[in-house]
Amino acid sequence: MEKKIYRDVDTFRSKLWKLMLPIALQNLMLSAVAAGDAVMLGRLSQNSMAAVSLATQVQFVQNMILGAFTAGASILGAQYFGKNDTKRINDIFCMTLRVVGGLSILFTVLCVGTPGMLMRVFAGDPELIRIGSLYLRIAGWSYLLTGISQCYQTIMKVTLHVRRVALISSTTVVLNLVLNAVFIFGLFGMPKMGAAGAALATLISRIFELIWSVFSSTKKGFLHPDYRRLLIRDRELAGDFRKVSLPLLGGGLFWGVGFTSYTAIMGHMGADAAAANSVSAVVRDLMCCLNIGISTAGGIMVGNLLGAGDLELGKEYGIRLAKLSFLIGFASTALILAVTVPVSRFMILTDQAHRYLIGMMVIMSIYMIGRSVNTIIINGIFAAGGDTLFDVYSLAVTMWGLAIPLALLGAFVFHWPVLLVYSCTCLDEVGKIPWVLLHFRKYKWVRNLTR
Repeated sequence: MEKKIYRDVDTFRSKLWKLMLPIALQNLMLSAVAAGDAVMLGRLSQNSMAAVSLATQVQFVQNMILGAFTAGASILGAQYFGKNDTKRINDIFCMTLRVVGGLSILFTVLCVGTPGMLMRVFAGDPELIRIGSLYLRIAGWSYLLTGISQCYQTIMKVTLHVRRVALISSTTVVLNLVLNAVFIFGLFGMPKMGAAGAALATLISRIFELIWSVFSSTKKGFLHPDYRRLLIRDRELAGDFRKVSLPLLGGGLFWGVGFTSYTAIMGHMGADAAAANSVSAVVRDLMCCLNIGISTAGGIMVGNLLGAGDLELGKEYGIRLAKLSFLIGFASTALILAVTVPVSRFMILTDQAHRYLIGMMVIMSIYMIGRSVNTIIINGIFAAGGDTLFDVYSLAVTMWGLAIPLALLGAFVFHWPVLLVYSCTCLDEVGKIPWVLLHFRKYKWVRNLTR
């Protein structure tokens, strides 16, 4: 087995590169939309940028919830793909469409019907609430479309059509950015719409993305859902899906609501703090694209091997990915420090917001080490073998037991400086590293989940 593993190094690198690059590109392009919104609206007004950043936290929470079910589909789908069982993958596809479709309708109704109530969760400034509500009334319709598109693209990734997913996402993002410029600034005779223009650009681009995703699934070699089985429930498969997805949902809610709480806390510390946090969040999301790419690609690779019954090689792949996570983390730290000054100079902010931004970027550079390690190991390696409950425990302790209480106390009881409160919001990822590595060495994730 040692010789087999040694010979497989080149195969590992080749597979990881081919899967990781399109997925990382896809996530980079998706993050580019948020970056484009921040840059364009930031050139328009600080309040518009901050309000839209806060409003999009609603979609962030939606993505956390839907991501649990699409990730569950990806975990089971990858293992059944390793077993060459396309019937089961089709059943997983239909099951995911049912769940995700229902949840997406709920979020759309909330955003379109009660945007003011949602905005008051994230901001206390009346102007930020007004602008954010205007954004949500329009963008909320896109949240339904995004959920369905995610289902199609998840199955494409599982069946190794990652290039098509990257192409669809990249083209959609380019369209979104072009429409952003047209609607926000009123180019080519269009009215100058500001934040509402950003929302309209998002809606149009998501319509385009869904149409292309559905059309691609009908092509030869792609998996198209058998709609006749859309309402048929396979009890055994549904049970497996719940076992994998519900811990992911718990972890996703813990992390998503907790992460949104960080944004809400910073949003209630004033417009300058909210604006600086908005810019730092965009930089963070751009930097996380490679982590997500490696995590998703590595999870598919490990899942394929575990589903095929090659547990030893799947374990070795996991060890290699864990080592790689540290290298990516330190590289991210260096890159953030390198772009701190250029980013600060480019954005139109108040002097106080500029100072906050520089401090946040320095703090975030350390945070990225933990973020990289935890994303690749927890979301990639552990998830590949169905070891999804660990994340719930770790988040309960490090985020909800440590970071959030400290940030709340610092912001609203002790009235700590903005940067000290921001540091509290970064404690969870760094604090998890020893616990994650200890659990990794137990190898509970080395499991075949297929029937």
